[in-house]
Amino acid sequence: MAYTINKTDGTVVTTITDGTVDNTTSVQLFGKSFSGFGEGLNENLVKLLENSASTSAPSAPLKGELWFDTTTNQIKVYDGTSFKPTGGSKAQSSQPTTPSAGDFWLDTDDDQVYVYTGNAFQLVGPVYTKGQTLSGWKIETLASSGGNKVVSSMYVGNTRVAILSKETFTPSATQTGFAEIKAGLTLNSTLGAVFEGATTSATAIDVSGTTNTSATVIAGGNFLRADAADTTTGKITIDTDDGVAIGDSQELTVSVASNNVTVAQTSQDKDLSFTVNDGGVTKTPLSFQGSTGNITLTGVTQITGNTTITGNLTITGEFENSSSEINIVNDAFLKLNTGNSEADSGIIVETSDTDDARLFYDVSENHWSAGQNQSYSQIIRLADATVDGNANKEKVLKTTAAGLVTVTNINLAAVGSDITTSDTSSVSVPTIGQVATFGNLWGGSAKIVSTSQPTSGDGNNGDFFFVRES
Repeated sequence: MAYTINKTDGTVVTTITDGTVDNTTSVQLFGKSFSGFGEGLNENLVKLLENSASTSAPSAPLKGELWFDTTTNQIKVYDGTSFKPTGGSKAQSSQPTTPSAGDFWLDTDDDQVYVYTGNAFQLVGPVYTKGQTLSGWKIETLASSGGNKVVSSMYVGNTRVAILSKETFTPSATQTGFAEIKAGLTLNSTLGAVFEGATTSATAIDVSGTTNTSATVIAGGNFLRADAADTTTGKITIDTDDGVAIGDSQELTVSVASNNVTVAQTSQDKDLSFTVNDGGVTKTPLSFQGSTGNITLTGVTQITGNTTITGNLTITGEFENSSSEINIVNDAFLKLNTGNSEADSGIIVETSDTDDARLFYDVSENHWSAGQNQSYSQIIRLADATVDGNANKEKVLKTTAAGLVTVTNINLAAVGSDITTSDTSSVSVPTIGQVATFGNLWGGSAKIVSTSQPTSGDGNNGDFFFVRES
C-alpha cells in the first residue's frame, strides 16, 4: 500500500510506493518494506541535527526549512523562494565578512553594537567607545521634593556637563554642579561651562563679571545697562542725525541737520540751564529762558569770538573786559543808569589814586564833572561861559559877537619889557609897569617927573626933569 506524505498545511508532498525511496525533499522518504530503511533514516536525522550544514543550499527545500550556511556561518530559512538569514550577531573585534542584511555585530574592542543594512554596518549604540566612557545623552530620573523628575543628561568622558529639563526643581540627592536645575538647559557650575559660538537672541545676560576672555568675547558686566545707571570708560558714538534724547519726555535733544548741531529744550516755556559747582555751591552761569527766549548770564562771563545779540543785554553786576583791545560800540549812544533813581553816573578809569579817575554826570549839580583822587570839577560847556566877567563873577569868560570881554580887573604875572616900538598898529596890551616906565622916558633921554627938586645924583647929562606940584 503506497504512502501519501502531507505537509503541515495538508498539501501533499509526494506519494511513495512500497519498497521505494523518495528524494522529493532534502531528506529521503521511504516506502513500505524498503530494504535500506535504517541507513537512510539515520542520515536524515543527522541532516536535521546539523540543519543541512553545507556551503551550498539544499537542492529540494521546503518552505520553512533551515540551512546552516557554512560559508557565512549563519542559519538561513527557506521562504519558498530562497534561503534568508534568520538573524544573529557576531561578537568579535573585526567587522564580519559577507554579512547579510539585518546581521548584528558586537565590536568587542569598543563594546559597541552594529547592524548590517545590506550595504554597510550602522552603529546601533552606544555612541561612545569603551575607552571614551559615558559620553552623550542619557535619560535619567532624579528625585526631588516635588516627586521624581525625568531629565536628559549630557555626559562627556563620564562627566555630566549639562541637564535638560522641562521644569525647574531642586534635586533631593546631591548632584555635583547642579544645586538647582532650571527649565531648559542647566550647565555644570563646577566646570565653568559656557555656551560658545553665535546666538540670535537671549533672555538675559550675566553682568556679574567684567573680565573679558578675549578682544571679541566680552564679559556681561562690560555692557551698558538700559534699566539702571551705568558707566562706560569708552567713547559713545551715535551714528545718526537723530542724535540723543534725554528725559522721561525727551525734553533735551541733541540732533544734526546738514552738519549743523542743535541742542534743544523741547518742553514748552521751560528753561535750558548750565550749572557749575562753585566751592560746593551750585550756580547757574548761563540760562536760556523758555518763557521769554531771553539769555541770563550770572557771574563773571567770558565769551571768546564775535557775539551777536538780538534784543536787550541786561547785566547785573560788573562788566569787565580783560583784554587790551578797544571796545567798539556801533550805537550812537550808550545809556547808563537806566531804570534807576537819579544817581551820579559815568566812566571810571582805574588809576593808583583813590576812586581812580572819573568822568561823570553830577545829578545834584546838573552838570558833567571830571577829575581824579576824589577831586572833581565841572566840565564847561559854551553855555556855561559869560561875556561879562564884571556882572557874573567866577564865571568862565567868552567874547561877545563883537569880540569883547568885560572884566573887573586883570592881573598879569609879570610887568613885561619896556615899550620901545613906534608901531601904532600893534594890538598888544601893555601892563601898568610898562606904561609907567614909558611915561618916565622922553625921546632918547630920561624924562623924570617928580614933586621934589633933583639932586646932583639924579639922571644923566641931557636928561629932562619936571617938577610938579604935590
